[in-house]
Amino acid sequence: MTNTTTEHPHGKDVLDALSPLHRQLRQAVPDVYKGFGELHKAAFAAGALDTRTKELIALAIGVVEGCDGCIASHAQAAVRAGATKQEAAEAIGVTFLMKGGPATIYGPRAYDAFCEFADAAQA
Repeated sequence: MTNTTTEHPHGKDVLDALSPLHRQLRQAVPDVYKGFGELHKAAFAAGALDTRTKELIALAIGVVEGCDGCIASHAQAAVRAGATKQEAAEAIGVTFLMKGGPATIYGPRAYDAFCEFADAAQA
């Protein structure tokens, strides 16, 4: 499953579009980005929950918040952490209960992004 439309990109296309924007803002507020980076590192460190599970949680939150950048970033990170397509699908499925209709729009985008990264990792 891969992104077949350019009207609403997700996955790698979103990350590619955001990257130069992040670089530009990072130059203006480097300490803010450094602080966020430290928070990110601490939040995703393995503990009672492993990194894979935390990334799936973040992916689901991205769906609930309707954040394409979050979806793309955490879909990619979840794949890198070893999550499976079925695990991603089930995490996204929970968002339908918690967010309702809007999750049925962002959920498929998230699953498509996850599958894009998963397929690329297998290639």
